[in-house]
Amino acid sequence: RVVGCAATAEKLAEKLRAQQREKSRGEEPKSPLSRRVRQLDRFSKQLQRVHPNVLAKALKNGILYQNEKIVVINKPYGIPVHGGPGVRNCITDVLPILAKMLHGMKAEPLHLCHRLDKETTGVMVLARNSDIAYEIQHLFKTRQVEKDYRAIVVGVPVPSEGLVDIPIVEKEVQSHQSHHKMTLAPNYRLSSEEGKLVKVRKNRAAQSAATRYRVLASFASCSLLELQPITGVKHQLRVHLAYGLGCPVLGDHKYSHWSKLAPQKLPEDALRRLGLEQVKARHLPLHLHAHRLALPLGTGGDKQIDLVCKLPVCFKISLERLKLNVPEFQEK
Repeated sequence: RVVGCAATAEKLAEKLRAQQREKSRGEEPKSPLSRRVRQLDRFSKQLQRVHPNVLAKALKNGILYQNEKIVVINKPYGIPVHGGPGVRNCITDVLPILAKMLHGMKAEPLHLCHRLDKETTGVMVLARNSDIAYEIQHLFKTRQVEKDYRAIVVGVPVPSEGLVDIPIVEKEVQSHQSHHKMTLAPNYRLSSEEGKLVKVRKNRAAQSAATRYRVLASFASCSLLELQPITGVKHQLRVHLAYGLGCPVLGDHKYSHWSKLAPQKLPEDALRRLGLEQVKARHLPLHLHAHRLALPLGTGGDKQIDLVCKLPVCFKISLERLKLNVPEFQEK
């Protein structure tokens, strides 16, 4: 028995060593599911642990537009704008390096003008000095910047086009693992007795939030949306989609549930088309992309600067797999 146990342990150890060698050589896994998971992980983590110079170079290579006032980058997936506990790379930390790559060692660091969530990709505007940054921040605060996002969501919103105008507030979620989330703070509720709308006392901590949406394509259990946030509240689009329309963003593991922290539960047909199983759903990245910004006169020579960013490859692959075909996106 001892000899048998030892032999079994040795076989297991050899199997683990073989898996490690395969991983270190970068060989593709044989299983289609494992290959799909690796593909998603590469997209999600490709720039999170690289040297800051490598991240800065990637941002430089992805510049969408620049003039004497601004530099517009394509923000990668998985990179937070600001640092924090456990954060190795963030946009803020590499701005001085990016400025030197563009204009030499004596260049003034670039300045943030707005923010995007860690998991959101797309158009991000940087200013060449603090005065310009203040000017553009004012444009965002006074809602003079047109913002256009794209999102793949689970479900199909009804109606197919509309406005979600519901305040948002941050609350602590009481569960086995206490955490905080943004949620809706409606000004009205439906009376259970008369079935009429009844005005409720306004939550002082709630912030006004409004989002326009339009369905661009739908197939089976998923759809592609055009989103135009009128306000700029934290996690606004994700909260309005998940809790307002009942259609969470694909890969939004935070807002697909309320009382628990768990991977998003996906319909069987969506899993099949995405090449995943539910136990691997946690590898699915957030499918939310800042597609376009329009800056008004004062930040360039034209009346309006239209800044457009192509969809990430992973987003395009999901569109194809889910059969969400829109001619406009096939061109971009």
